[in-house]
Amino acid sequence: MTAIAPTQPSPLTAERTVQTTCAYCGVGCQLQLHIKDNVVFRTDAPFNAPPNYGKLCVKGRFGHDYLWHPDRLTTPLIRRNGQLEPASWDEALSLVAERLSTIKAESGPDSIALLCSAKCTNEENYLMQKLARQVIGTHNIDHCARL
Repeated sequence: MTAIAPTQPSPLTAERTVQTTCAYCGVGCQLQLHIKDNVVFRTDAPFNAPPNYGKLCVKGRFGHDYLWHPDRLTTPLIRRNGQLEPASWDEALSLVAERLSTIKAESGPDSIALLCSAKCTNEENYLMQKLARQVIGTHNIDHCARL
């Protein structure tokens, strides 16, 4: 048997590896993001983690370019004087709660509808329907499962 000589480390050796959940659908596949200089340069999956056990679809493995897209929102925006301006999460959520309460009081709960996402987990979508039905009081909730 021939010994294999050690190779030079790759210039893309990860500074850190972060395990996370894929955001493309509600399955909950586990990912390992390999990061160097705060850039994800490779994605794979741990072999011992359910539900995907080391396997990834093409979107889970290669679909993370949105992380650096210049149009990606990184902070909430509130319209003031006709212009969108950055706001804190507390300010944005308070405004949404206030506006939904006003609409519900003026026009009734069925004047409000919620749309869920296939990129959320099943648990997140379950919580959205609980918000719609129990808090707002409407059955106007839909889900777009087309990716």
